[in-house]
Amino acid sequence: MEKLHDAYGRGIDYLRISVTDKCNLRCIYCMPADGVPFRPHEELLRAEEIARFTRLAAHEGIRRVRLTGGEPLVFKGVVDLVRELRAIPEIEDISLTTNGVLLPRLAPELKRAGLDRVNISLDTLDAEQFRRVTRVGDLDATLAGIETALALGLDPVKINCVVVRRLKQDVLAFARLSVDRPLHVRFIEYMPIGNDETRSHGALDPEAATYDAALWGKSDVVPTAELIDKINAQAAAAGLEPLEPVGEKDPAPLGAGPARYWRFPGAAGTVGFISAMSNHFCSRCNRLRLTADGMIRPCLFSDDEYPVRDALRRGTDDEVLAVYRAALEHKPKEHELIEGTERFMSQIGG
Repeated sequence: MEKLHDAYGRGIDYLRISVTDKCNLRCIYCMPADGVPFRPHEELLRAEEIARFTRLAAHEGIRRVRLTGGEPLVFKGVVDLVRELRAIPEIEDISLTTNGVLLPRLAPELKRAGLDRVNISLDTLDAEQFRRVTRVGDLDATLAGIETALALGLDPVKINCVVVRRLKQDVLAFARLSVDRPLHVRFIEYMPIGNDETRSHGALDPEAATYDAALWGKSDVVPTAELIDKINAQAAAAGLEPLEPVGEKDPAPLGAGPARYWRFPGAAGTVGFISAMSNHFCSRCNRLRLTADGMIRPCLFSDDEYPVRDALRRGTDDEVLAVYRAALEHKPKEHELIEGTERFMSQIGG
């Protein structure tokens, strides 16, 4: 079946699945220091339930699937799930977003099971800052995950970097990762989540608030145009030619997302920009989300959710599809100003 369209004519062919809300890191903008509240095992979807949902969604036009978390590699059934998804004839692409820590151990099995490619989250190349941002992480472990993904051909290997002004990340160092090897670095505009009180407090003492994401605000967003200018200025100072837009004769890496790609002349990889704040891409949104506890979420930044867990456990295929179609029908035209949601980012697979 061809992909279904929502009420605004957007073809929906991309499903992001949060397989767990747990993670082996504690990134400051993603979850609290002690992790997300415990949820009984029976409240979370099992691998076979996720596979059943995906098989049915594939009949409605879903062609690409991305597994997320939390950290999807802490989900014990992740290899078996990838194998089941690979067996669905309509699914053309299976990808996974990870912090990379467990890739050296699990990537060979995932590759054999049918995983096509990975996105690896990495927000800083400074080891001490990495530890502070992740609270418990080791930069070398994530770098080892990147090396594993390259060696196994989980291509394209993309690196996702959320740019936050007060973190003062070395963006040129990130961009230069794309020069010698086929790495695709994507800079993601920080999306402020919080309230006016915490944002105002953070503005009073910005240095003290560097590693307190509750105090980050709109001033921490670095618009894509500014970021490109900054990278090009630093590149010129380092003797590099400026970034050039990727054209039709120089194709962008495979993907179903909203990134726009650039490249240093002659580089093996690309530099992408996801302009979530400065250039909303709602009109091109092609995705739905399934949370680990069985909610279909039509929009990342809307708390409207459609419960499908009970239908998966006790209902018919038609009942499951009725929930899917209701969620699709109510996918909003665009999200409002981002003021936060009732869930932590790790619980919705942002």
